[in-house]
Amino acid sequence: MNKKDISELKRRLKKETCTFTRLCGCYVDGERSRVVKLSETFLNLEDEEFFKYLEIARKTLSGTLGNNLLELSFPAKEEAPGGRQHFLTALKSSALQNEELLERFYDLVIDNYDYPGNYLILIFHDAYDVITKTSDNSKLDESEEVFEYLLCAICPVSLSKPGLGYREAENRIGPRIRDWIVCPPENGFLFPAFTDRSADIHAVMTYHKNTKETHVEFMEGVLGCDAKRTATEQKLAFASIIKNAYSGDEEASHDAFCEIQQELSDLAAEETPQEENEQEEPYFLTPDAIGELLEESALPPTAAAVIKNAYQEEFKDEMPVLDYLIDEKAARDGNKKRQEKELIQKVGVLEQELKDARMLAGLQAEEDVPESPKTYDVILRVKPEKAAEIKSQIINGKKCLVIPMEEHEHAAINGVNTTV
Repeated sequence: MNKKDISELKRRLKKETCTFTRLCGCYVDGERSRVVKLSETFLNLEDEEFFKYLEIARKTLSGTLGNNLLELSFPAKEEAPGGRQHFLTALKSSALQNEELLERFYDLVIDNYDYPGNYLILIFHDAYDVITKTSDNSKLDESEEVFEYLLCAICPVSLSKPGLGYREAENRIGPRIRDWIVCPPENGFLFPAFTDRSADIHAVMTYHKNTKETHVEFMEGVLGCDAKRTATEQKLAFASIIKNAYSGDEEASHDAFCEIQQELSDLAAEETPQEENEQEEPYFLTPDAIGELLEESALPPTAAAVIKNAYQEEFKDEMPVLDYLIDEKAARDGNKKRQEKELIQKVGVLEQELKDARMLAGLQAEEDVPESPKTYDVILRVKPEKAAEIKSQIINGKKCLVIPMEEHEHAAINGVNTTV
């Protein structure tokens, strides 16, 4: 069954379109004893009861496919005489008019359903005249088939909380009378499944309010099917695999989980149909696919190998759908960490480029700047013929330049005449 199939059935559960023919039930206490049974022509119920029961029926078809709603297939032995599917088919065909079959059904639930408190077993019968639809979903006023089915809901019955209230007979405020209240369904099923707008007698759609504790005994003991795990259970199992691969290192396992979630999210985006009319098929994540994903990640090879092997062992009986394993919050955290890592890498590259540019600029500057002229404490400017007469001599321990002077010769130091 897909979302359209479920929505089609749910849309009919309204006052003006509901066609339930009969409603039966059995109230069971915490000792597994029957307290009371009910059997009603559904459309004859008073409005207050009608809408309450209808709300329970709608709830049994609500939630997410693969999580709250799990489709199970009957094993071949359960379709043989004496099997669960064979029995449910007979119960459906009786339109809930056969008291013996109803008693057997109540016993089947009571003997196999593990619930510590009180609960109410409700079972609805319906015959839906499925109207033909054209390729553009336009309805035609003719029937393809009559989809006859059973809808079962198992509802906890709990005692209302203590409190104060107005006691009208005594005209005072006093303790409120506590009632046993029927709660929304905890589990339920639709038989047969409604697949592609037609009955599929080989399958049953089950409902589970608590996706972490699904009552495996309900699927196996009551319906005779092999139990399936919800998306929540598969996601928790996958998270546990990653955590165990890091031997208790919480920080490392969390970082790895977020990174893998980001990779899964990217893979899911790639597998999403690009065309509007293209139907999305479930993508089952095989051990080979998870292995390729881990190879492309930055996880240590040892941890990646442990995760792949544990994944193959954990999901060897049934490969999970990719979307069921994605934790949106962790994927966002993984994307944030990836962006931060990429930003750090970009900053590192830019810093290196800047360093290289500065080094290159420094080398070019050294090549372009002319050599600085040497500086001297004493600079002499003499006639060429006089230069040959200048000698260096030590006088009183100091190095001196001796310039012989003729009587007619003149000398000037920094423009000052020194001729005596």
